[in-house]
Amino acid sequence: MIAQPYHLYVERTDVAKNMARYYALSIEPNLFGDVCLLRKWGRIGAKGQMMVHHFGREEEAVDLFLDLLRQKRKRGYRPRASTAR
Repeated sequence: MIAQPYHLYVERTDVAKNMARYYALSIEPNLFGDVCLLRKWGRIGAKGQMMVHHFGREEEAVDLFLDLLRQKRKRGYRPRASTAR
């Protein structure tokens, strides 16, 4: 069972390079009692790609989650800017 929810959505945009990318991470249980880290990425507005990592323990999934978050932050990914006014 997962102790707390882990969900992350970040974007990287650069108008000069015509770049508009997203990256989403979440940790969720599967039907067999394992813990899964779901990664989704691609161009904003497109279907993109998905990868699933399976783990026996939540701690292993959290370690990879945090490592991927650090990598994406270094590359310029940031939380989506709020558009509500």
